[in-house]
Amino acid sequence: MVPNPQTHPREFLEALYRAAVTRALPLHTTAAHLPPPPKGRTVVLGAGKAGGAMAQAVEAHWPAGAPLSGLVVTRYHHTPPRPAGLAQRIEVVEASHPVPDAAGLAAAQRILQRTAGLTEDDLVLCLISGGGSALLTLPADGLTLQDKQRINQALLDSGANIAEMNCVRKHLSRIKGGRLAAACAPARVVTLTISDVPGDDPSVIASGPTVPDATTCADALSILKRYRIDLPGEVAEMLRQNQLETPKPGDAVFRGHAVHMIATPQQSLEAAAAVARQAGLHAHILSDEMEGESREVGKVHAALARAVARHGQPFARPCVILSGGETTVTMRPRAPGAPQGRGGRAGEFCLGLALALQGQPGVHALAADTDGIDGVEDNAGAWVTPDTLARAATLGLKINPHLDGNDAYGYFSALGDLVVTGPTHTNVNDFRAMLVL
Repeated sequence: MVPNPQTHPREFLEALYRAAVTRALPLHTTAAHLPPPPKGRTVVLGAGKAGGAMAQAVEAHWPAGAPLSGLVVTRYHHTPPRPAGLAQRIEVVEASHPVPDAAGLAAAQRILQRTAGLTEDDLVLCLISGGGSALLTLPADGLTLQDKQRINQALLDSGANIAEMNCVRKHLSRIKGGRLAAACAPARVVTLTISDVPGDDPSVIASGPTVPDATTCADALSILKRYRIDLPGEVAEMLRQNQLETPKPGDAVFRGHAVHMIATPQQSLEAAAAVARQAGLHAHILSDEMEGESREVGKVHAALARAVARHGQPFARPCVILSGGETTVTMRPRAPGAPQGRGGRAGEFCLGLALALQGQPGVHALAADTDGIDGVEDNAGAWVTPDTLARAATLGLKINPHLDGNDAYGYFSALGDLVVTGPTHTNVNDFRAMLVL
């Protein structure tokens, strides 16, 4: 039964979030997209925060007796408990996200090794989900793991959007940007993917290891220049000479391959909207592909909620307003000796939202990442209520210093308003819900 939004707004918003996550769980979405077993072997390869759950879903639905083996890498602590009676045939290893580590490097090397000796009778089933860019790390010639770590962190701190970050990652990798598919030839490749990117472009999800890449070395150089991120001179020159180019659309290496989107942000938002309507509320989905600075997106959402609460425009209240996508957080310079702020996109959105709402009566909100982890912390996101600022004031907390320091975690932790779910074993990116009573 759906909690009453009038009397239990927090529980109601939590039910919407759970509905969104459940819609994206691989066990519910995989079976319809599995190809029949081939004449030869079936090798499963993959990477992403949902990798462990996707592997289990394939094992659960693959025809009994049909050969199946493989290797998938997921984030530390993101491998789900194994259901009783489900035999493990696909190895799952764990590595670091969002900054790659040696475990991810070793996993990428082993995944590439598994493509050796494949024939046209074989099938490669690739399981791709958000987070795969960091987890599937195999630096281009001339780059070390330490170089990739530095570049990755610089991109994360820069405010670059996901398409920009992954354009760079593809051109500095030996496995992303379609190169894994090229390594699988002549076997057929079928990719099952869970989208965590605005627009659901499979070439952006996890930097598209099995699909064509339309971006260029020149694009990657332009992005690095825009955000003032340095490369070793030799590698920069290789980009300038187009020596690190990726396989392009129309390349014969992709002939006969297939890509199936098994879960998307829009589907999860629609699942949440359906739950809201069961409770008798109008539900409005703004977009599943919002981008921009998290705090600024929060301010825009606040302006909309205030208009609904005060004027009944553009939506009549009571209602629920939903959105998704992937916002960004640009890390602000620190004063000497100042502590590093803690928090992620969802938390920073909530700081911007709370500041702009200014205690607007009747507006409650939840923002959380659907993978259960906001950035690198142990929370999925945070709550905003009509008394957020007032409760903070009684504790001596001022919101602007927390915004200036990118410290959403510290602010909402002190209020007891962190959303903590643990890893959800899927990932369709940002989920935001505002309840206007």
